[in-house]
Amino acid sequence: MTKNQTNDDASEVTENGLAADIFIRAVEPEDAPGVTTLMNLPGYRWGTMRLPYQSVSTTRQKMSTSGPNFVCLVATSKEEIVGMASLTRFEGGRSHVGAVGMGVHDAYVGNGLGSRLLTSLLDVADDWWALRRIELTVNADNERAIGLYKRMGFEREGVLRDYAFRGGAFIDAVSMERLGNAPRSGQIGRAHV
Repeated sequence: MTKNQTNDDASEVTENGLAADIFIRAVEPEDAPGVTTLMNLPGYRWGTMRLPYQSVSTTRQKMSTSGPNFVCLVATSKEEIVGMASLTRFEGGRSHVGAVGMGVHDAYVGNGLGSRLLTSLLDVADDWWALRRIELTVNADNERAIGLYKRMGFEREGVLRDYAFRGGAFIDAVSMERLGNAPRSGQIGRAHV
């Protein structure tokens, strides 16, 4: 395991059924083919707002335009990318705000992987960037994701009517936010030496 990988669940199978060989780490340029495969899965695409048939070159281009206000994580299992999550910190008058985007491999939905990815992003948001507001937009029919976000402290702000076009029809989306910037782990302040 490298220093960029985390695996807090060292048992063979975690209590929620998630395999212990899941590692969460920063995305790397060589991950473009695996990320593209993930994004082109039918369930992943349906639950996010992605168009079908994304190419590896498009993925590479998007990955290369990230900067210091962007964190992108992947979850891997046996070298396969099975989840991805990102956090973008805004600038200027909205530098206290971040936006989350995420998705999980079709075969790994419902086993805690989304919670682990989101927890990793919230660690960055709270303990490193001190973000006050974290926001996201989710398809209104993605009840599983909405439930995850609620469990992680997000609240519904409103419905965005006809927000996206998917599968031949307009669909609504839900705007959600989480307010608060208290550190969630570690100690506040430093011990005097």
